[in-house]
Amino acid sequence: MTRMTPSEAFVETLAAHGVRHVFGIVGSAYMDALDLFPAAGIRFISVAHEQGAGHMADGYSRVLNRHGVCIAQNGPGITNFVTAVAAAYWAHSPVLVITPETGTGTIGLGGFQETEQLPIFSKITKFQAHVSRQDRLAELTSRCLDLALAERGPTQLNIPRDLFYGEIDVTVPKPIHVERGPGGLKSLEEATALLASAKFPVIVAGGGVVMSDGQAEAKALAEYLSAPVVASYLHNDSFPASHKLMCGPLGYQGSKAAMKVIAQADVVLALGTRLGPFGTLPQHGLDYWPKGAKIIQVDPDHRMLGLVKAISVGVCGDAKAAAADILHRLRTLNRPIAAHANKESRLGEVGKLKDAWEAELNQWGQDDGSPIAPRRALRELEKAMPKNAMVTTDIGNICSVANSYLRFEAPRGFFAAMSFGNCGYAFPTAIGAKVAAPDRPAVAYVGDGAWGMSLQETLTCVRENIPVTAVVFNNGQWGAEKKNQIDYYADRYVGTNLENPSFAAIARAMGAEGITIDEPDQVGDALRQATASSKATVIEIKVTQELGDPFRRDALKKPVRLLDKYKAYTVA
Repeated sequence: MTRMTPSEAFVETLAAHGVRHVFGIVGSAYMDALDLFPAAGIRFISVAHEQGAGHMADGYSRVLNRHGVCIAQNGPGITNFVTAVAAAYWAHSPVLVITPETGTGTIGLGGFQETEQLPIFSKITKFQAHVSRQDRLAELTSRCLDLALAERGPTQLNIPRDLFYGEIDVTVPKPIHVERGPGGLKSLEEATALLASAKFPVIVAGGGVVMSDGQAEAKALAEYLSAPVVASYLHNDSFPASHKLMCGPLGYQGSKAAMKVIAQADVVLALGTRLGPFGTLPQHGLDYWPKGAKIIQVDPDHRMLGLVKAISVGVCGDAKAAAADILHRLRTLNRPIAAHANKESRLGEVGKLKDAWEAELNQWGQDDGSPIAPRRALRELEKAMPKNAMVTTDIGNICSVANSYLRFEAPRGFFAAMSFGNCGYAFPTAIGAKVAAPDRPAVAYVGDGAWGMSLQETLTCVRENIPVTAVVFNNGQWGAEKKNQIDYYADRYVGTNLENPSFAAIARAMGAEGITIDEPDQVGDALRQATASSKATVIEIKVTQELGDPFRRDALKKPVRLLDKYKAYTVA
């Protein structure tokens, strides 16, 4: 054991786990530890708002497949983390949320900046630790870091502010790395038998493929079966876009080819996906989920197996390891593989569906003119996107339509807010991604409404020299909600019209680059200029008010009014 202060024990434990960046806002509650960060090789990135710090830690962790860390002042600084932590929870991001707390001598007295910090995060973290003694600070810090990776989600380390001080004897724990296996013997045998008998197998490649670094194994399995592949919702980077078997993403504004292909499946291998309900809803007028197909689901969390869709086989295992194991079993089976017999006709049909979808995208909403049609803007961005770019998308109408156009050859290139669907996600997440991979371009797609929640982090980019590109779609509206008012409330626009300033001019005033474009032929050049720049750049694209399909047809109904004074507003 070594004699040291609790702050030193805390910082030494972070360093032992390879923590090199921490995102947050400076606060007196943890300043004694913060003072040690530079000497320990930890860069503290000071942000404009704590929610941004949480999203940056999320993006950082998803790029590197390791911890992202955020910290803030006790009380209001900590409550500002909540939205970002919830987003990280649903993205399965191993984020360590460090929450300094009111000192032990005044807890419960309602002092300055005091609140109960553990209950707030209890449903959006995988593990919570409260430090009750100085000599347990290193132990609990290490446990939070270990469990964030092992359980794929945020963990919370709650530290009363007075416990950073004193002297203790400490042994800094070593990180514990959990090795994941392919699953149980019986379930793997059953999965292999089902796939061997399938005449039209389809693989759904989910986030688990990316998290396990299993794209090569998923590719080898798909190629052996000649099985078409679709990406689960918002995991477009789970399989190479140019591969002949890749049909595109499912879910909102996904690929019609992917939907029409999976509709024909007799066996679906859901590889590393929980098959979330929003990612399997009807889309483009297609109720595509195959009702009679047998489903094999692979997930390391046994609670996810069969949660959303009824399954025939549940494999509690790692996507990479399971794909490799199943492939080995298929290759050594002493029986024919049914999908090999009709390979040519099946893949011919898949190719036709992919060609038809590509032809439709080449025509759909590709008009010339100013302002720019949203689908034309997205297509031009797709054409100019650097091959190794990391793209983050906010929630909102145009950003979600981007699901039709975002394609990736390698994993860890696409980061969305996933099931939490919060505004203000994309830009700070792109900043965290850029810190994690400074040699790769980072591009955030943001609507003008969501930009109002995150544009302050332009200051972070300028102060910290982080050259991120933000593409802001300016159409003067909360588009997704306006679509609901059009479809259900007879074009009565309450709260959905926006009066915007020049976002490019604001960016320049903050010290970043700002570009405003309103012609389609300007889009590609602007993106290439921005991603090649050494400065943060905001590309403000003036787009039309054309809207896509509503998000939540499943959750809205035509209104009924019972009071006389409201009956005039009833929609027949």
